[in-house]
Amino acid sequence: MGNYLNPIMVCDAFVRDANSPYFVDKSLLIGELIPRLETNANYICITRPRRFGKTVAANMLTAFFSRGRDTRNIFDHLKISGTKKYEQYIGKYDVIFISFNELPRKCQDYESYIARIEDRLLEDLKTAYPKADIRPDDAVWDALSSIYNVYDSKRFIFILDEWDFIFHRDFIKEQDKKAYIDFLSNLLKGKAYVSLAYMTGILPIAKYSSGSELNMFLEYTMAAEELFGNYFGFTETEVDMLFKKYLDMTPDPMVSREGLKEWYDGYSTKYGERVYNPRSVVAALTNNNLGNYWTSSGPYDEIFYYIEHNTAAVRDDLARMVSGEPVSAKIREYAATSMNLSTKDEIFSAMVVYGFLSYDHGYVRIPNRELMEKFDEILFKEPSLGYVYQLARKSAQMLKATLQNDTDTMVEILEFAHNTEIPLLSYNNESDLTALVNLVYLSARDSYRIEREDKAGKGYVDFIFYPEADKHNDGIIIELKIDSNAQAAINQIRQRQYVLKFQGKLGGKERYTGRILGVGIAYDKKTKTHTCKVEVLREAIV
Repeated sequence: MGNYLNPIMVCDAFVRDANSPYFVDKSLLIGELIPRLETNANYICITRPRRFGKTVAANMLTAFFSRGRDTRNIFDHLKISGTKKYEQYIGKYDVIFISFNELPRKCQDYESYIARIEDRLLEDLKTAYPKADIRPDDAVWDALSSIYNVYDSKRFIFILDEWDFIFHRDFIKEQDKKAYIDFLSNLLKGKAYVSLAYMTGILPIAKYSSGSELNMFLEYTMAAEELFGNYFGFTETEVDMLFKKYLDMTPDPMVSREGLKEWYDGYSTKYGERVYNPRSVVAALTNNNLGNYWTSSGPYDEIFYYIEHNTAAVRDDLARMVSGEPVSAKIREYAATSMNLSTKDEIFSAMVVYGFLSYDHGYVRIPNRELMEKFDEILFKEPSLGYVYQLARKSAQMLKATLQNDTDTMVEILEFAHNTEIPLLSYNNESDLTALVNLVYLSARDSYRIEREDKAGKGYVDFIFYPEADKHNDGIIIELKIDSNAQAAINQIRQRQYVLKFQGKLGGKERYTGRILGVGIAYDKKTKTHTCKVEVLREAIV
């Protein structure tokens, strides 16, 4: 038990996680790794965006395999305890756990960073294995080889968390990156003392390794590999389970299941299974509040720097994504460095790796409302985005005009949006008009929950704006028409009784008490003109 060898602090961290009210049992990951022990498939690298449960999983593996702490009282109640090899492997290994995101005090250079790791690990090994005759100037891999020779072929499990952390530090130079890769290669590659090497990070190894140094690792990314996909992020079933716990535990629940989906869903495994951001889901349930729990720092801010400085490449596609439409892209996860992004595909590739975009079957999209708010920040503050920036600024005016039945202003804004210098849309079909409406009502997201193609009354309505900031505010129903007129759209809203969507359950209290407005927006391709109409469908309930 030491700094890195069988660390009890890591085991205790997982015990704390497992005892938390919104813990999700991912322990069957252990069962997937046990067959890899002592094989030629025992080098595994898991890359995922931050806050997708990589560290919790690394702590779990350490707590299970390590001799440092008896954790049976926890694992006996988890899914792994029902497997055949549970008793054979729990607590039977010496585990070397290194979290590479820990820095020495006043760290200014790579040498002091790596020296801290080497010195602490050597100290642990010398204390635990005195017969190996480990010397202060030994390399770590020499010490481990001595232990292997003296202690009857002693093997270790290596758990290396956040392996790529160091690449984001300002003091790291190009030669330091190479030295670090060489350190990992010397420590792990071809070493008989490695029973399992399990490594996590954000960036794929291929980004920094020339190919040979760490080619023993099998890499598992969210976009390219299905294996292990269910162990990082929360699935629909897991969120359902957590939400039921939340309802049972919370006296006055303010979070809805639909809200969790709107705010934190949107990612997917390679084969399309939905995945939620786990940290944000837990934060929302714990705080009894749907909100933005994504905090930008380091590479995240740098990614947006490259959007702002490559607006010609990304502007139109960014506008489409903000409007809710997916965009085709060639994703190369190895192109995810935040220092050399020049093409659109490189920028989008980096944003997928860092979790700002989701990727599915050749298309990227903004995954959820939490991330949409980050993109909104750019649109409202970056004039170099041209017409997209102008549309974002006009969106507050569009909402105000709608609420005041100022159809002249509404038409003026729609005409401006459609006649931009580089038109975003061709209006070949209603989906193009839908995308444009999303943009011109961008600011409405601050005070409304906006649903598209929502089931309502006797059909599916194009848009429903549910008041969020104040349930007494006006609700809005929008219907779109191509080659028709706005009155026809209003007629459809009335005939199909879309307003019923705002009503509470039979005999129950009305959830929304403000006015309900019907909004018709139409475009005539022959005359190339828009028409708008606003009618009150229901007066406010006093």
